[in-house]
Amino acid sequence: MIRFHEVGLSYGDGADGGGETGLVLRNISFAVPSGGFRWLLGPSGAGKTSLLRLLYLAARPSRGEAVILGHPVHAAGRRDLVELRRRIGVVFQDFRLLAHLSVFDNVALPLRLAGRPEGQIRADVAEMLRWVGLAGRMAALPPTLSGGEQQRVAIARAVINRPDLILADEPTGNLDEAQAERLMQLLAELNRLGTSIIVATHQTALLARHPAPALRLDRGRLVGDG
Repeated sequence: MIRFHEVGLSYGDGADGGGETGLVLRNISFAVPSGGFRWLLGPSGAGKTSLLRLLYLAARPSRGEAVILGHPVHAAGRRDLVELRRRIGVVFQDFRLLAHLSVFDNVALPLRLAGRPEGQIRADVAEMLRWVGLAGRMAALPPTLSGGEQQRVAIARAVINRPDLILADEPTGNLDEAQAERLMQLLAELNRLGTSIIVATHQTALLARHPAPALRLDRGRLVGDG
């Protein structure tokens, strides 16, 4: 499903792959099998966001080899990457909701881009919003929602299309304990059905309640895989 071999990521002067200048990730090697679940751990500045950017194809490795969903992304063409992104659901820390679209239309967007019939979209989105506790907020615009409500919309949008891979950056950061646990149950069920999941978090309580292998980063290097 995912395999990184000696991957490095550079910004600025080191982006040509020569030398160490600008390297934010160094010699990252790990593998996640199809249907695997991994926590992504590390202090602020460890490189978690940079690794997630590589995983959701917002950046390419400056060096090394990266295979995602069976595709070598370090050598893939732009059209291949567009198709690959449609198989990846992402929960961003800053939500990235479209402010001019309703809650319903934000969640429906991945299904519409995939060409699903509108009748199926209405049913699937309504069910998902009911599950995340937002059935009564379908017509609301994101700026009128609380942080926790926006987080739940972002989560619903990421999982509505049943992607092959879900990446979540601190997905429970704005949720109360009950909603956080409900989210983890949803991710666990998707994982049980075969979706690969990587969740970046600082919340050690989640790890205690939901033990799973972890990728641990420190200052741009992988210091633990297991």
